[in-house]
Amino acid sequence: MSFSIFTDTSANLTSSIVRENDITVIPLSYFVDGVECKCATPEDFSPGEFYESMRRGARITTSQLNPHTFAESMRPALEAGTDILFVGMSSGISGTFHSAEIAATQLREEFPEREIYLVDSLGASLGEGILVIKAIECRKQGMDAKQTAELLIGTRPRVYQVFTVDDLMYLRKGGRLSNITAIAGTILNIKPLLKGDENGKIISFGRTRGRNSIIEMMGKKFCDLAVEPEKQTVYISHADCAEDAGRLAAVLREQGRAGDVFVVGHEPVTGSHLGPGALALYFLGDRNVRKK
Repeated sequence: MSFSIFTDTSANLTSSIVRENDITVIPLSYFVDGVECKCATPEDFSPGEFYESMRRGARITTSQLNPHTFAESMRPALEAGTDILFVGMSSGISGTFHSAEIAATQLREEFPEREIYLVDSLGASLGEGILVIKAIECRKQGMDAKQTAELLIGTRPRVYQVFTVDDLMYLRKGGRLSNITAIAGTILNIKPLLKGDENGKIISFGRTRGRNSIIEMMGKKFCDLAVEPEKQTVYISHADCAEDAGRLAAVLREQGRAGDVFVVGHEPVTGSHLGPGALALYFLGDRNVRKK
């Protein structure tokens, strides 16, 4: 193996992908009514129970990883003589990536003969996971960590992340929505259309009435913006709304999708800031797609 691939919980990759491709996932913590929980893959928690607890009013909080945790997770690979590539959650919504940078600075001093590359995905959930999957492909093709990091950074602006939530208050309370003046709430069944912008921040850029209409809008974004849609896998995450995820997948197929559609329950760490009912779509567009 030419290098080790590290990521965090937010990548939302299934245990089979992680296991079969020897990916190290550094688990992020979340707290349910003060009780700490950790999750590395979607199989490590029960989406139904977790999001139902949010509906019942459970107090959910999260905390960013500290540099020590990153250093201790990465040190064994470096001691074994392996270079490291880390793909992390967007620095636009969390300080966790900065902790990884601090740890990397320390580890480079300890292991000057090794290479450590960090890639800020400027995304979350499968917006981050897409880059990890791309890193897996690069490693299989014989690329080294530096070449892979450069390719991921070049791919990053092409990752489009569009989503909706049932209640904007979760994003508002967590300070994750950048253009907070755009919030219209969910009164009168108005549903927001949100996306990750070019700086990895969450912005609201559209709205419509009703769940079916917002799903159609998300599908239209794919139809309008996806590059070579029939050749790429499209990714969907959902916060305990599998039926809506199925409807979105059906909309994509109706619009001429010929490739695979990968659907997974949204992991709890970033999911706690979106709330139950969140539905997200991830795909590749052109280099300016995040501005559209």
